Amino acid sequence: MTAQGLGAPYAKLWTSAGLSNLADGVMKVALPLVAVRYTDSPAVIAGLAFAFTLPWLLFALTAGALADRLDRRRLMLVANGARALFLACLTIVSLTGAGSIWLLYAAALCIGVAETVYDTSAQSILPQLVPRDRLSRANGRLYAAELTANQFIGPPLGGFLVAAGVALAFGTPVLLWVAAIGVLLLLRGRFRAERSEPTTIRADIAEGLRFLRGSTVLRTLAIMVGVFNFASSAVFTVFVLYAVGPQSAMQLTDPAYGLLLTASAIGSVLGTFLAEPAERFLGRSRALVITILGSLLTVATPGFTDNPFVIGAGLLLGGVTVSVWNVITVSLRQRITPTRLLGRLNSAYRLLAWGTMPLGAAAGGIIGQLLGVRWVFLIMGGLVVLQLIPMMWVTNRRMDEAEAAVEVEETVAGR
Repeated sequence: MTAQGLGAPYAKLWTSAGLSNLADGVMKVALPLVAVRYTDSPAVIAGLAFAFTLPWLLFALTAGALADRLDRRRLMLVANGARALFLACLTIVSLTGAGSIWLLYAAALCIGVAETVYDTSAQSILPQLVPRDRLSRANGRLYAAELTANQFIGPPLGGFLVAAGVALAFGTPVLLWVAAIGVLLLLRGRFRAERSEPTTIRADIAEGLRFLRGSTVLRTLAIMVGVFNFASSAVFTVFVLYAVGPQSAMQLTDPAYGLLLTASAIGSVLGTFLAEPAERFLGRSRALVITILGSLLTVATPGFTDNPFVIGAGLLLGGVTVSVWNVITVSLRQRITPTRLLGRLNSAYRLLAWGTMPLGAAAGGIIGQLLGVRWVFLIMGGLVVLQLIPMMWVTNRRMDEAEAAVEVEETVAGR
């Protein structure tokens, strides 16, 4: 997991992103664990996750417009500074004994807004640091660092820190974000997209949406991700009922359930290293088809067996293929989107791709209640299989043509 061969500027971004994601991993576990000291209501606790994700629905398009109007590195610095400040204030309030669940909600919402700005800017700045022919490798290494920090190291570290004390649990992410700022300050250069004439935020957002709507490849991929996120959200909303407890189908203990889920995380990290070879040897379109079949294992396997080893293998392979999909499609998105539009395109794409997750969670609960949990896996598996149909529009020829068109536009704009 190094940035070898991608240059010193990329290495600084990679290091800063790793520190930021480690802070995210600690904080997103620490906040719910601290919240149970104020309430035992499942709905109130679950609301913290809603507060984290709500900014992606309300603020994502604006964040994308800002990333295309302002210097992206400075936006990342401001976003991390804001996250550190919000959590530092919460730490001080908690030490005085004046903490409450509503302050946790406020912190989650504010940190979530800053996260939309940071993530959108970070994904948009990458093509300004790395040549387009190395974007797959760069995204793969970046995802590996982010997944390791956010899913492997951050959560258990967060649990340990909460046990040691609230101030330590909240103070550690603050220090990590400050360290990330320090590394990012070493990245020199101007990372602002060129603009021919002044425009309004509203006009900028509309232009980004028009670009997504007008690109067959990007529009199709965004809808496909939205459908998959709907299906996976439905599955994992009810999966715990299928897996945990003496009355469940799998009869796992809480620790065993956590261990089972790490199979997906392990697969995700492995997939970041396999994406570039898969793209090179199979071609992008064929590799994406294989990832759809692999993701089917994640969604549908529990519909046919309650064997934890078989399901764990499905989660592992599904994690690999989801990461391969992410690296290939994000790299493609960066290649076929003009630099001046990348922030807005990223945010519009994510709005469409991630906005289905709460709908999927609701659908999983309703289907599980009416038909039984196993039917959730089977129905959502069928939905994933249907993802093979849109791949008729995501061909290698169309992807190559879209890349060539952007290269011509960037060359003309640079003259």
